[in-house]
Amino acid sequence: MDLLDNLALGFSTALLLQNVLYCFVGVLLGTAVGVLPGIGPTATVAMLLPITFSFEPVTALIMLAGIYYGAQYGGSTTAILINLPGESSAAVTALDGHEMARQGRAGAALATAAVGSFIAGTVATVALAVAAPPLARVALRFGPAEYFSLVLLGLIVSIALARGAPLKALAMIALGVLFGTVGQDIYTGTPRFVFDQRELYGGIDFVSVAVGMFGVAEILRNLENEQTRTTVVSRVKNLWPTREDRRRIVAPILRGTGIGAALGVLPGGGHVLASFTSYAVEKRISKRGDEFGHGAIEGVAGPESANNAAAQTSFIPLLTLGLPAHPVMALMVGAFIVHGITPGPNVLTDEPALFWGLIASMWIGNVLLLLLNLPLIGLWVRMLRIPYQILFPMIILFAAIGTYSLGFNAFDVYAIVFFGILGYILIKCGCEPAPLLLGFVLGPLVEENLRRALIISRGDPTTFITRPISAILLTLTIAALVLTVLPAIRKRRETVFTEEE
Repeated sequence: MDLLDNLALGFSTALLLQNVLYCFVGVLLGTAVGVLPGIGPTATVAMLLPITFSFEPVTALIMLAGIYYGAQYGGSTTAILINLPGESSAAVTALDGHEMARQGRAGAALATAAVGSFIAGTVATVALAVAAPPLARVALRFGPAEYFSLVLLGLIVSIALARGAPLKALAMIALGVLFGTVGQDIYTGTPRFVFDQRELYGGIDFVSVAVGMFGVAEILRNLENEQTRTTVVSRVKNLWPTREDRRRIVAPILRGTGIGAALGVLPGGGHVLASFTSYAVEKRISKRGDEFGHGAIEGVAGPESANNAAAQTSFIPLLTLGLPAHPVMALMVGAFIVHGITPGPNVLTDEPALFWGLIASMWIGNVLLLLLNLPLIGLWVRMLRIPYQILFPMIILFAAIGTYSLGFNAFDVYAIVFFGILGYILIKCGCEPAPLLLGFVLGPLVEENLRRALIISRGDPTTFITRPISAILLTLTIAALVLTVLPAIRKRRETVFTEEE
């Protein structure tokens, strides 16, 4: 009964007119962003984050969440129609989806992706509603030692799931943690790494880092390597799959939903890993294994379901532990903090309307996406004709105006330029910026809980291994670090991310 009462509270919040409107705006923007190759949900959420600061907290978070899972939907459209995934996790969908389009079955592929995404999103939202409260209650028992070990585990696991060499991912996390220490010491107030700049005494602005690293840097990279965008489908017909298609997609959708729901909570690239894992499972167990890569509808149904289920369950560690599973969730942490809310288990008790309203809005968003995705296919394809040289300067302009409007401080705009150039250099060096943002967000949490645990234990470092939960988490951290550097695991990582690219 408690769950039903909480869901009733959530829907009463999510169904307020302004919340439904901004949920619609969020999923519409997210779908559009997913369609456009090279931008992605991280850059979009980063650049639209300043706009939401004047909203009510629940409205802002509903819109930002809609952008994220809307992008997961939108990425499949161009993956199928023009073989250019708009979002990294949609890359595997292009393998069979585009082949179906070339065979004149684009409608069936798009409908399969939409229906699979809706079913997976709905099931994963229910899983989130069921799993989040007990996890939050467990998290309330965590002390500083447990939180330190948990955050450390998250950082190490994100290395394993990052693209490229593990050493580069570790270096990016270390750089992010270093940027996170800029400002005044949390206990003594001593300035650190401020270089006599008054603006740095309060630390580096989160929005400037996010917009620069993911907005400006990605735009510079895409302007350098603009891709040719041509569609093989002038008119999409026969949107509804045949009876045989429907029979073939039921099991892959269910399996993909389960895989995505489980892997979505992992730090790093859980949604990307879920898509490729689902594809590998379907290819291995299918009696039509030779069709994969040549237009197998199971190769669309499974990965798309896994992708969207993972998008929903990635909110579980954010809402229950206050830990981001990937860069978009790190941006959501920033949104929570800006609105004066500390993400974590206390949100469930202190802000129940926000907690359950956000969960309920995900189901509403999935319904809106199902209604939006197929009728507007023609619009999404026409959007691809907008030249990057026109689109991207406009995006940067609005992002700079939004960031400046937060504190009317020109230093924040200069910071965007600095982090944009830094992000572009890192990309050219083969380093992924995502671990840097995770390090920037989680680094202060590591420092705060490390020092707090040592203060409570009077400087005794054994407190981290004498407390059972902390000891288990540290053991898992060491295991994850060892697995990351094992030759077999490294080879598998390289295979997965080479296929993605």
